[in-house]
Amino acid sequence: MRLHSDNRALATLCILGGIGLASAQDAVVKYMSSGYPAYETLLFRCIGSVPVIFWVLWREGNGFSIATPLWPRVLLRGLILAAAYLCFVLAIAAMPIANAVAIYFTMPFFVAGLAGPLLGERVRLHRWMAIIAGFIGVLIMVRPGVGVFEPAAILALFSALGYAVGQMIGRPLSQKVTPIIIAAWQNIVYAALGLAIGILFNVFDFGDFSHPSLVFLSRPFVWPPAFDLALLLGHGVLAGLAMLLFINAYRLAETNFVAPFEYSSMIWAVGYGLLLFGDFPDVFTWVGAAIVIAAGILMILRDRQLDRSTR
Repeated sequence: MRLHSDNRALATLCILGGIGLASAQDAVVKYMSSGYPAYETLLFRCIGSVPVIFWVLWREGNGFSIATPLWPRVLLRGLILAAAYLCFVLAIAAMPIANAVAIYFTMPFFVAGLAGPLLGERVRLHRWMAIIAGFIGVLIMVRPGVGVFEPAAILALFSALGYAVGQMIGRPLSQKVTPIIIAAWQNIVYAALGLAIGILFNVFDFGDFSHPSLVFLSRPFVWPPAFDLALLLGHGVLAGLAMLLFINAYRLAETNFVAPFEYSSMIWAVGYGLLLFGDFPDVFTWVGAAIVIAAGILMILRDRQLDRSTR
């Protein structure tokens, strides 16, 4: 898909549309978590994404080949992102979507902190300050050591770390491998992970679990009726379309312009949580999320300002 670069208006529409579709996908997964296993939703997500991936491969005119000499790095990135995605969906099975999304917003801070050891970049002072502020925000949200602490919050935090590592690997990789090929490999890895988990929990008996995340992970396969099947396949289509919108948003404008719009997912998360599940974030979540979001946006804006001054 070829689009002109430096089109901020179109980039804004793409990122907002992608966030909306991705948030709808999360809402479907949380809805399905009450009756289906995580590996089943993952497998149907991959099946639903296939037509979108094939369509883009065809549009780019390179046939349907996804071969690349850098497949070990693409595979590694796919494995890390698959684990991160699984952790996120297990988290939202046990906690409100808005809470999990707010914790996921720590991802830019992991990126900032890992830029030094993984990419050899100097981590500036303002980034360390943002990382500290983000950590304080997360502590306010999850409140470790008190009675209301939800262990699934750790899954959401690990998800953010996994996505950050995936982004670090993907940044130099995307300069050498077409994004749709990376996405196709990622879809294959997601499917393989879902299949492996499904076989594991359907062949071996691990006993009964009580925590919602573990119940969602280990529940036996259930063949869905027509409506649920449409939702399961449809959320894969949503994931595929969201992927395309994200890719094009970052093609059309610089990262520092596009990235702050990703925080709009908090609006969708609160809306879906309230309308579909009756969840509304408590005051600690709002305060912690506000600190995390403010620190993230200020870090991005400061990066942008420094980048301009060094040109």
